[in-house]
Amino acid sequence: MQKRWALKQNPDINEVKRISAELGIDEVLAAMLLQRGIQTFEEARFFFRPDMRHLHDPFLMKGMEQAIERIEKAMQAGENILIYGDYDVDGTTAVTVVYSFFKKRYSRIEYYIPDRYLEGYGISTQGIDYAAKNNFTLIIALDCGIKAVDKVAYANELGVDFIICDHHTPGNELPEAVAVLDPKRNDCDYPYKELSGCGIGFKLIQAYAQKNDISFDEVTNYLDLVATSIACDIVHVTGENRTLASFGLQKINSNPGTGIKVLMDIAGKTSNYSISDVVFMIGPRINAAGRIDNARHSVELLLSEDMEAAKAKGMLISEKNLERKGHDLAITDEALSMIAADAVMTGRKSTVVFNERWHKGVIGIVASRLTEKYYRPTIVLTRSNGHVAGSARSVVGFDLYEALCGCSDLLLQFGGHKYAAGLTMKPEQVEAFTARFEEVVAATITEQQLIQEIQIDAELKLEQITSKFFRVLTQFGPFGPENMCPVFISRNVSVYGNVSLVGSNHIKMCIHQSGSPLFDCIAFNQGECIEEIRKGKPFDICYTIEENIWREKRSIQLNIKGIRC
Repeated sequence: MQKRWALKQNPDINEVKRISAELGIDEVLAAMLLQRGIQTFEEARFFFRPDMRHLHDPFLMKGMEQAIERIEKAMQAGENILIYGDYDVDGTTAVTVVYSFFKKRYSRIEYYIPDRYLEGYGISTQGIDYAAKNNFTLIIALDCGIKAVDKVAYANELGVDFIICDHHTPGNELPEAVAVLDPKRNDCDYPYKELSGCGIGFKLIQAYAQKNDISFDEVTNYLDLVATSIACDIVHVTGENRTLASFGLQKINSNPGTGIKVLMDIAGKTSNYSISDVVFMIGPRINAAGRIDNARHSVELLLSEDMEAAKAKGMLISEKNLERKGHDLAITDEALSMIAADAVMTGRKSTVVFNERWHKGVIGIVASRLTEKYYRPTIVLTRSNGHVAGSARSVVGFDLYEALCGCSDLLLQFGGHKYAAGLTMKPEQVEAFTARFEEVVAATITEQQLIQEIQIDAELKLEQITSKFFRVLTQFGPFGPENMCPVFISRNVSVYGNVSLVGSNHIKMCIHQSGSPLFDCIAFNQGECIEEIRKGKPFDICYTIEENIWREKRSIQLNIKGIRC
């Protein structure tokens, strides 16, 4: 699919020169700081040198005082406390953090992960019944619950209190819980709105530690899990999240918890993890347990302190991940064939596919793959517990959650973010929902949003890529949403030596510009360009700059995202 190259607007040249002089850095790097809203020396120091002192006071979050008071009351009275969390990476890491922290100082505590297939997403009636039957009088819900108005009311009738710790967008009505911690509440003045679900759990234990004179070092011991949640839940890597992710990656790379270390060993990469590495190497394995079996396996692994027990649990999860891959690839192929064979579906602005036999655990991954292929808002539906369950993914700039709001009368429930959501409906509504969703998308999406875009930060001459330039560039990380790895464009570059096709469809080559050093390049999935490149004419590239480590030798490599001959 042809992608549009979009060069970001250059900031005011006088401001660029000022920042460049103040910081002693290349003007291209100074311009990129201004693009990210960094305008002063102090802001740049905070950006390049994140500090734990920059974390916000957890008690600025509305409901935090009530939450801590209720937890203290429960512990003093000997009540049973249930830590309840969603079955994805964000939910399981959140449960691990909060359960592990409180278990060290209170014994009457358990955790509960709903079954994806029997209970579905979020707070379930079965979970509340389990709590009531086993005399749990307080449930701390993590990464879910913000829309569970009816479920929390039901729990209240049974004498079970709730503390909700969620980061999803609230509905018009909040649950009648003891405390609802969610920075996205309209009445919450917490300074940072984009925490992950595990991040909210982290703020909860930070608040408890702060009030009870517990060392902050004990709280930061969980930052490898917090960073994993930030990476895998695709939340913004800005502000407080960037600080948490920075120190969390340091812990992953220097002293990870036993469970994370086992997953790193299984992935075959034991150091130099980036946010992207966490997303592709650690995240899918944690997720696999909940997709194929039960997410309790993931929590048990992440809680484990015994290396042998953790290895055994890690191998079980790895097997589930292989099983997940099999389902994923088979369903993706089936869905692609379904779309290709239907001219009406191919011509739409949205994709909705349904097969009642598809494995519910992988429909979110399949939705992502279909979005990559056709680049339009996509929903994959399957049968689950008498209803139809769906997973939705969007394209850059299009608010999927708002689109689902326009179909809410056809849904039993839905929830999520701008770019990803989950939903359920009655089977008889599938046809009407498919038509309505297409109607809403077609009326609101722009033609530009339907063409995948490569956002380019700046134009570079290859001779500007020095070791100092690269050293400063790496400090722009960790990279993620709202702080993506910078992409550059260089024009009229030429090949030096051989151009080779590696793997199934990747190009390896060495390039230069007039007067520049030589740079090794890799261009993934762009084999169709090889014949044009071999003609020897100059061409333009857009790319990221990375470090390649081969047999302990380090070199700068260009990772080419687009080629124009």
